[in-house]
Amino acid sequence: MIASLIQVPSETKIRKNLRKIIFGDHTFCPRCYSRQVYRSEQRYRCRNCRKPFTLLSETWLKGMKLSLRTFWALLWCWTQKVPVMQTMNLCHVSEETARHWFRQFRHNLPQIEPILKDVVQMDEAYFKSLSLIMAKQTGSRKIAHQVIFNNTVNKGEAARFLFQHVKPNSKLQTDGAGIYRNINKLWPVKHKRDIHSKWEFEHTSEIEGMFGNLRTFIRRMYHHATPKYLPEIIGEFCLRFSHPEIFESPLSYLKYSMPPVPFD
Repeated sequence: MIASLIQVPSETKIRKNLRKIIFGDHTFCPRCYSRQVYRSEQRYRCRNCRKPFTLLSETWLKGMKLSLRTFWALLWCWTQKVPVMQTMNLCHVSEETARHWFRQFRHNLPQIEPILKDVVQMDEAYFKSLSLIMAKQTGSRKIAHQVIFNNTVNKGEAARFLFQHVKPNSKLQTDGAGIYRNINKLWPVKHKRDIHSKWEFEHTSEIEGMFGNLRTFIRRMYHHATPKYLPEIIGEFCLRFSHPEIFESPLSYLKYSMPPVPFD
């Protein structure tokens, strides 16, 4: 039961944490910015403009029907990569509810697009109706990716990925696929290739490992992913790898995903 999870604080503590993230040190009216507000049951009311508002009415959690403790439990499960089926049991929710909230958490992740440099390994993977280009700056946690809604990748798409994500004059390492042949003529990189049919894997070992980790992540946490949701799950995986600090706890996630209400 949720109440037995020591990771889920009291509703009072959760409310305090949310209020700090959303409003800072002092609660204020989001319409007139007056600090003359007071609690009225589950709502706030401004003494200046009389506007009623709730703690969550100016956030992406507006209209949430879950209790705060159930919400926090779901978020804790998601940040800790608890599988969907296990989350259902821990939080006493349906599979539909668990998957819905996991999607909401993904949708509100910060958008971070790194530029890779120095030595970069790049490869592509293919799914039923889409393709994935992924690159990794070797020896680091920096990765970039692009989903292509087609089951093939051409040289133009590979080149555009380089334009957007790889710093000029980097060392690019790929396999022997035709889309990478003479890629250095389209973007200034020093290109090396592994020919896998010759058992050459030295220059692509890190990025090959990332694709293996991605498939394991999808299978263990979500069991499966339909083409509709696969792009966002890939985005989640990449951000988990490159920015693990976002996923340390529900509180750390909310600090990144919930911008404070602006105060003028």
